[in-house]
Amino acid sequence: MEKEKVMSFKDLLVWKQAMGLARDCYLMTRGFPKEELYGMTSQIRRASCSIPANIAEGTGRGSPKDYVQFLKIARGSVRELETHLLLSAQVNLTTAEVIAPILKQTESVAILLGRLIASLAAQKP
Repeated sequence: MEKEKVMSFKDLLVWKQAMGLARDCYLMTRGFPKEELYGMTSQIRRASCSIPANIAEGTGRGSPKDYVQFLKIARGSVRELETHLLLSAQVNLTTAEVIAPILKQTESVAILLGRLIASLAAQKP
């Protein structure tokens, strides 16, 4: 089976999944109370958007080292998002059942980011 050639960051599975994750976070937070607009709603949306944005920005950098750095930033944003989601359930802004599928998405994106980082790190300059 041949690997498909990646022509753009938009071809990356990890970027596609990260975009879906950000979309789902936006949709989920629509149900949060209005007083959380500048609190947890903003934090979840910002962290979720940061993931695909950093993947995309990394591809635009000139070196593999810079690309890996932006992928690591994206991976950090995944863990930040995960924390905000867990806290939002603990303070009753949402439920564990609502965030469960989103947490699965965060884990999938984190795994793909880890594999991409490892793959790039294994390449010889």
